[in-house]
Parts: sequence; structure tokens; C-alpha cells
Amino acid sequence: MEVERPVTPQSPLAQATRWVLILGALYSLYLVLHPFTPLARAEIPILDIVQLQRSTHVLFLLLGGYLVSFYLPRKRTLGAWVYALFTLVPLYNFLFPNVPGVSLPWEAKAVGLLYWAVAVLPALLPGLKRPADLLAALLALFPTLYQLRYFEELVYRAVLPQPWDMAMSFGLIMLVLGLVYRFLGPVMPVLVLFFFSYNLYANLFPGALKGTPQGIDLLLGKTFNETEAGIYGLITGVSAKYLVYFTLLSGMIGALGLGKVVANYALALVGKHPATPGRVTGVASVFMGMFSGSGAADTQFVAALTKPLYERAGYDRLIAAGLVATAGTIALITPPVLGSIAFIMVEILQIPLLKVMVMTIGPALLYLTTVLAFNEFYARKAGLKAVASELGMSRRRYLLRYSFIFLPILLIVVMLYLGYEVRTAASLALVLFVALAYLDPTLRPKGIGPILEGLAEGFRTLLPIGTAVTAANLIFANMVISGLPSKFSQLLQQVSGESLLLATLITAVFSLVLGMGVPPTATYVLTSALTAPAIIGLAAKNFAAEGLGQEAAQQAALLATHMFLFYYAVLADVTPPVALSAYAAASVFGTNPLQTGIYAARVALSKYLVGFFFLLSYSGTALLIIPVLENSPPAEAWRMILERFLFVAAGIVYLSASGVGYTRRPLRRWEAWVLGLLAVMLFVPYAPLNLLAFLLGLPFFLKGLTPAGKGA
Repeated sequence: MEVERPVTPQSPLAQATRWVLILGALYSLYLVLHPFTPLARAEIPILDIVQLQRSTHVLFLLLGGYLVSFYLPRKRTLGAWVYALFTLVPLYNFLFPNVPGVSLPWEAKAVGLLYWAVAVLPALLPGLKRPADLLAALLALFPTLYQLRYFEELVYRAVLPQPWDMAMSFGLIMLVLGLVYRFLGPVMPVLVLFFFSYNLYANLFPGALKGTPQGIDLLLGKTFNETEAGIYGLITGVSAKYLVYFTLLSGMIGALGLGKVVANYALALVGKHPATPGRVTGVASVFMGMFSGSGAADTQFVAALTKPLYERAGYDRLIAAGLVATAGTIALITPPVLGSIAFIMVEILQIPLLKVMVMTIGPALLYLTTVLAFNEFYARKAGLKAVASELGMSRRRYLLRYSFIFLPILLIVVMLYLGYEVRTAASLALVLFVALAYLDPTLRPKGIGPILEGLAEGFRTLLPIGTAVTAANLIFANMVISGLPSKFSQLLQQVSGESLLLATLITAVFSLVLGMGVPPTATYVLTSALTAPAIIGLAAKNFAAEGLGQEAAQQAALLATHMFLFYYAVLADVTPPVALSAYAAASVFGTNPLQTGIYAARVALSKYLVGFFFLLSYSGTALLIIPVLENSPPAEAWRMILERFLFVAAGIVYLSASGVGYTRRPLRRWEAWVLGLLAVMLFVPYAPLNLLAFLLGLPFFLKGLTPAGKGA
């Protein structure tokens, strides 16, 4: 086995890596200021042209990514062989293009082969990884420099690219996929390569999936030269326009030590009680989600914070890890930061971020309710002992003393409401965090080192997310070229017929299975492209049948469908067997990751059911608030919103009690099953059925009362 050479943080390469990350962060922050500086009149392409801004952003991702990858170990796996074999399809077509009139000089072929080698061979020969990473970082410069030099000409030859256009495009694709493989494994690169190969050999696919094959020149030309449909399209723009600013915000909070203040604030809100650890987990996850938007990272942080509390209270380790893994994922749907999916939705649907933020409030609160309800019943059944946190001052005083920590979040919301750009709001919030940290004598960092560290750490956090988003743009671009979304949507309609329930069920399972191998971002991009058209059509038909106007039904169906896909893409992060949040929690609690994922699924079973009812009727969209506010009179809309939230929250409580097997007394097995069935009836958006289920379930909570903790 190869022994990793120790690399100290003070090595020249480590310092160079750190400064590349800092420069990537500073470039993004400067773009916010650029329109107000004298350089705005100089017409500098990488500062003024959107596609070149994105190209430069991807360059920093590749430079920083391969330099960071230099320190990461990589072992050869079966997935490496699958990844390498899939790369042979575009490589063969690049070296031997079967397109009339297209001939590449040997120099261009050699360059393409070199890019393939540094990106792919280390997956099969781990000993080559370190030199290949350094060479890949150097080679990343050339596609960007080439585009800067020939940008105006490239725009006009997307369909008929020159040989060196094809070489640079092929090299860039290989570098992006190679970096995604290094950070996230083989599944997502293989997906990209599958859709690329489909375009090359669509005529070989059976039935409805059969299509017209495309030439390698067209695919590479559009990928590199197309303004919005290529590798620098709107999804890559999400990373450059939104994500980088929020990862910098998160990195700065960590570097300035403000994360501990946020966590302690959650501790101060929760009193002494047997259920305190789970309560802190839920509240801290929401607070951290306001600042971060990363499920696995928040899970890791909250797990480390709450582990001592769980141990003192006597929680079962798997239950504790499952609670933390489930709660950590709330970050992806907690406004205002949210996850990358929200920003892709903003770009695809062309709607304000504030609207998406409002639509996520309901799912986030209901998700939190599932965690807290399960925790309360478990704490009572297990007869745990009461524990409390130690803050060094009274809870009331701590809450008053550090309430200012939420001012930057309030600033973001207010600025978005006033119509400012997202990146402007996030950048000013970052500046405000820095000012608050340096002005508070108990928090004040020493020198500017923490600021630089925050910039570097923020951009480092972006690397796997940003490269995954860029790869998702490649998937999107290839699907657009192939016309596959419309074919898949027709196939889904044929399978499900006119049944919206069956279509949503198939899509939910597809999303969860897909999410086992790729990040939530890619899951959403794929499901929204392949399944959204069919579901929107069925949902709009259902809503219109309920008396909604055609245009209103279409708009409500559009929002509800994309929120449904958003929600299920997020659930993939905590669904076994491949659940990133479960792995993060397991690493802290010392539990088996697969078992932790199973317990995480059990802890909040309701989260898998709630999403269906965004779509099955118009009244169900009240859980998203915006669709009914936009399409119904205010009084009727608020009645629907209140009604749905009360009944669904009651259903969550019933289902959590059923899962634990305890209300105010232990439940017999048949009682737990009946209570679970009543919970599902409460989820269905039909008020008479909900009221009946609620009343039938009340006796389980009201009769045979015993003191908390007895009868476990």
C-alpha cells in the first residue's frame, strides 16, 4: 500500500492552494462591486461579459479543486473501471470523428488525449494521482485563455466548431468530470457520460427512446461555445451568481467563531428536560441552516455539539445519530440560504428567490416537527433523565447578549424584499458578520488572518458543490440537444395514464434512487427535466377540475411540481443506503452509517409522505403558501393554509407516536398501526376526512394517562 507523503500546511504548494482559493473568493466578491468602480468603464471581458465571468469562475473551481485534490487519498474501486470505460466513448469519437468533413490534426488529438489521461488514468492507477492533479491544474488554464482570446468568434461557430475548439471543449469536459470523480465518486460523471453517449448513439436505443444521433463536432461545439445551453449555461451560472456568496458567508462564520455562538443560542432556548438533546438538535439545525445550506456539514457540526448531551441523557446511540442526521438535512430547505437547488429553481422558473424562500417555510417547519415529535415521544418512552446545557451565564442573558447574530440574516431578507440582487445581499451580510465579530470584545479575532481563512474555507466548501453544478449543466445541455426530456415525459404519461398519484409515486422513487448516487442538485436537474412536464400537465388538469382557472391551475401546478422535486431531491441526502448526512452523523457517534441511515428514515417517516400532498390537490399546495395566495381570495387562501398546516402537523404527531409506540402510555402493536393509518388520513387534503381521523386519534392521547417515563 502506498504511504501518503506528509504535507505540512506551511509547504509552498499548500500556501499556493490557499491563495488560489482566496483569489477565487475575492474575484467573486469584486464582481459585486465592479459596476460601481472606475474599471466598469474599461470594458474588461472577464468582468463584464457574463459567459466569461462563468468561465473564469469554473477556472477557479478547477484550479482550486485539483490543488485541494492533491491532498486527498484515492483508492481504485469497481466504480473507477465503469467511469473509465464510459470515458472511452467520447474519447474514441474525438480521436476518430465519424462526421463528414471533420478532421482533427494530430496535435489537437494529442492534446485531447493528454486531458483524458490526467483526468481519468489516476482513477485506475492511484499512484499517478498527485502528479496528474498538478498537471490538471496547469491544463485548466488553457480552455479559459482560449475562450478569452477567441470569444467573439466562438459564439458564431457553435454548430461548426474548429478543430481546436473541439480539443479545448473535450479537455474542459474531461477536467470537470475528473474533478467530480475525485470529490464525489463515479456515479455523477458516469451519468454525464451516459447522456453524452446517448447523443452519439441515440439510434441504437429501443422504442420511444430511439432518436437521431449527433456528431461529436456538434456536441463539443455547443458545449464550449453555446451561450446558455453549454457548459457555461444558467446552471453553472447558479454557482457563480449565488452559491459562491453563501459558501463564503458560511466559511466566514466558521472562521470568525460565530458558529459556536449560533449553536449556544439554540442551547439557551431549550431548558432542562429529558428531551433537551433532541430539541437542541432541531433548533440548532434550523439556525445553522439559516447560515449554511449544507446538510452534511450542518449534521457534522450539530452532532459534535450535541453528542455530550445525548450521552448524559442516556439516548440510544443509533436513535441519537438518526435524529441528528435527519435534522441536519433541514439546512437544505431552511431560508434564506437554502441549498443550490433553490437557486437553480430560481433560474429555471425565472421567479424571485424570495418566493422560493416563502415556499420552503412550510416544508421546513413540518420537517422540524417530525424531528421534535419523534424525540418527545422517545424521551418519554425511554424514561431518560433531564439534562441542561452550560452557557456560563443565564439563558435569558445569553439570548439578549447575542441576539445581534441574526442581524445579517434579517439584512438578506429585507434586501431581497426591496429588490436587490441576491449576491449583493449575501455580500453585505458577510461584511456585517465581519463587523459584528470585530466590534464585539468577546468575539474579536486577532488581525485579518481569520478573514483570509474564511474566504479560503468558503471557496474550498464550494469546490465539490460548484463542480457538481457544472456537471449538472452538462447533463442539462446534453438532454436539451437530444430531446430526451420530452420522450421520457411521454413515457411517464404512458406508464401512469391519467393517474397523478402514480406519476408522483414513480417520480419520488426515481428521485430517491437517483439521489443514492448523485448530489441533490443533480437529482433535481434530472428529475425536473425528465419528469416535470408530465407531472405539471396532470396536476394542472386536476387543479382545473377543482374549479381553478386554466392559467392559475398551470401556474400552481408548476410551482407545486418543482417544490415536490426539490423536496424529494433533498430527502436523498438522508435516505439509505447512500446518505451523506447519515455518514456525517455516524462519524461522530461511532455508529454504522447504513444503520444510522435506517434510523434516520425511521425517525422522521412523515417526511417521505408530506411531499406527495403538495401536488395531489389544489388545497394541498397550501403547504407551500404561495400557490394559494396567488390564485385564491386572501380570506379563502389563509383558511386553506391554516387548515392544511394544522391537520398535517397533527398527522406528523400521530405518525411519530406510532413509530415510537408511545403516547402517554405504551401502545400495543395494533394501536400503533391504527394511529399510523389515521396519520395518513390526516395528510390527505380533504377536511372532513381529516377531522374524522383527528377525532378518532385523540383517545390514544387522552385515556390511560401515566406519568412521563413510566411504562417504557
